[in-house]
Amino acid sequence: MGASGASGASGASGALGGPSALGGPGAPGAPGASGAAGRDPGGPPPPGLDVSAAHLARVWNYWLGGRDYFAADRAAGEQMNRDFPHLAQAARAERAFLVRAVRFLAGPARIRQFLDIGAGLPAGGNTHEIAQRIAPDTRIVYADNDPAVLVHARALLRSPMLASTPGGAVSYVDADLRDVTAVLAGSARTLDLEKPVALIMLGVLGHIDDHGAARSITSQLMDALPAGSYLAMADGVPGSGPVENSQQRYNDAAPVPYHLRRPDELASFFDGLDLIEPGVVPCPRWKPDAPDVPGGGGGGGAPGAGAGSAGSPPDEPSVYCGVARKP
Repeated sequence: MGASGASGASGASGALGGPSALGGPGAPGAPGASGAAGRDPGGPPPPGLDVSAAHLARVWNYWLGGRDYFAADRAAGEQMNRDFPHLAQAARAERAFLVRAVRFLAGPARIRQFLDIGAGLPAGGNTHEIAQRIAPDTRIVYADNDPAVLVHARALLRSPMLASTPGGAVSYVDADLRDVTAVLAGSARTLDLEKPVALIMLGVLGHIDDHGAARSITSQLMDALPAGSYLAMADGVPGSGPVENSQQRYNDAAPVPYHLRRPDELASFFDGLDLIEPGVVPCPRWKPDAPDVPGGGGGGGAPGAGAGSAGSPPDEPSVYCGVARKP
């Protein structure tokens, strides 16, 4: 799914700060922006939710061209997009990677179970939509610990447009990424953890400032999954001077700062796993659909850490990603 609220480390998909960065795709030409700024957000809110103030996950939904945001979220998103434009770019790059990665995992890799941590709100191109379109019997668990996200998501998953296929299953687990036991126990109600699972972690690990702790959490999750499972991960890396300055300004103001890691540090999360080509690379270079994408044709980086962000095109998001298989 999209991004959760960053009330804990369980969520906040958003490469350089997650939805705790209030921003949106209201900038001209941004995907999902067409007509969005001129229309009223659709539909009444789920019962019990106060939508008079912006909520992080709904703003992220607005960024990605979703429909589950309200006037306050849109206003906050447009302001944040002016202040921190790199965040919206990173969010869209991560979402595009998610689509391609799930397509690969449900297709050639033949994975039929997914655990998506830090899932957030639906915004089009959700994990279960992509996977079940390829294999209708796929089972998906989304994990998050933001109460507002859980209310939104459970209501949305009951709608015909987002409901699971009859032969598959989709569920939401209320769990924090740091509580590995709770994540696994909740997932086991829907998934068979004796069979391969694709673990998806997009834009969540930057909320854990200690690199060793972040690696430990990822290792514990992968250790609990059987051989043949996969890890798909994307996260922000230090970019150009303006991006780094913008990120620092965001961290100074945000209630939950987001910690960027070098490409080689991100590559270390895949230690002990078999990386899928092209390795750990900027998101647009991971098995791109179009040949004119930078690094098109699946190139752009060798297995392991790709070229540093300083060598990337200036308009390329400072977000790296990778997919690896547990042997």
